Amino acid sequence: MARDEELKERWNLVVKKLSDQFADGDTLDLDAIIYLIGVQELGQLERAFKKDQKLDLMHIAICKLLMPYGYYQLDFVDKDGWPHYTALEALPHLKAGEQSVLMKEAIVNYFLETEYID
Repeated sequence: MARDEELKERWNLVVKKLSDQFADGDTLDLDAIIYLIGVQELGQLERAFKKDQKLDLMHIAICKLLMPYGYYQLDFVDKDGWPHYTALEALPHLKAGEQSVLMKEAIVNYFLETEYID
């Protein structure tokens, strides 16, 4: 199977599983999935978050997702349990579609590593 086909298949599997689990079958978009990863990484699953904290959660997720690509590294976790990352390399200038593919690939890899999908 071609790499693009495999990514598309795995992405669709991630979206379906997460949508069924967290959105009663409504289809989650990329931003919602990134948010869920941020909540997972913070580990405070039962907590309600303010708007600015939701943006911080998305930032946590993006850093975590792009760590394997060499863009970020975990710097420390503060006393409240929030991880802080250091940028190692500037993100490349990508077109919107290319950014989307990179994030989908990173998300699929994240869920493969966590064994949510296989």
